[in-house]
Amino acid sequence: MVRAALGIGFAAGLAVLAGLSLTVGLTFGGWLVGIAVALVVNGLLASGLARAGTTVGPADRVTLLRAALVGGVCALIVSSISGAISLKALVVLASVALILDGVDGRVARATGTVSALGARFDLETDALLILALSCYDARLFGRWVLLIGAARYLLLAAGSLWPWLREPAPPRYWCKVVAAIQGILLTAIAPQLLPVGVAVLLLLTSLGLLAESFGREVLWLYRHRGVPAPVLLVSAQSHV
Repeated sequence: MVRAALGIGFAAGLAVLAGLSLTVGLTFGGWLVGIAVALVVNGLLASGLARAGTTVGPADRVTLLRAALVGGVCALIVSSISGAISLKALVVLASVALILDGVDGRVARATGTVSALGARFDLETDALLILALSCYDARLFGRWVLLIGAARYLLLAAGSLWPWLREPAPPRYWCKVVAAIQGILLTAIAPQLLPVGVAVLLLLTSLGLLAESFGREVLWLYRHRGVPAPVLLVSAQSHV
C-alpha cells in the first residue's frame, strides 16, 4: 500500500512536469530537477514511514500533491535560468501549493491521523517551496533574499555543530503563520508587478518575521539544552 501511494505521488510529480512541458515549456535542466525532487521527496517519505512502521495517511496524500506542485515550481525556476518562463504558471502552481497547505492539516485532524512524520513532511514541503521561490526572487532583488529560503537549512546544518538544536521545540501556530507569509510574499513579488521599493520592504519584513520566529525557537532550545530528551519532549508538548 505504501509503495502504491508513493508511486502515485511520483506519478503526480511527473504529470505536473509533463503538463508544464506541453503548455509553457521546460528545459532539460528543469526536467532533471523536477524528477530529482519527486525522487527525493518520495524516497525520504518512504524511509520515514518504514522507520515509523506506519503507512501513507489521507493528509500525506494531500502533501504529496503539494510536493508534486513544488517540484513543478522548482522545474520552472531552473528553466528560467536559460530564458523567460511563464510567470503565470509559476504563480498558479505556488498559489495552489500554498492553499493546500491549509488543507492537509485539517484532513489529518478530521481523520484522526495526525502524526509527527506527517507534520515533518508538511514542514519540509513548505521549506522547499520557500527555498525555490527565494532563489527566483534573489535574481530580481539581490542575493540577500536567499536568506529567507536558506534559514531552515542553515538551522539544520547548525544542528550538526550544536546537537541541542536538533531537539524538539514547542510547536507554535505562529511558525505556520510565518511560513505561510513567506510563501505568499515570495509568490506575490515574483511577477514584478509591485514597485521595487514596496517589494524590497515586503521582503525585509518577511525576513524580519522569519528571524523572530527562528530566534524564539533557538532561544528556547538554548535555555533547555542538556535536558534529557524525554523530559524535553514533555516540556515541549506542554506548550501546545
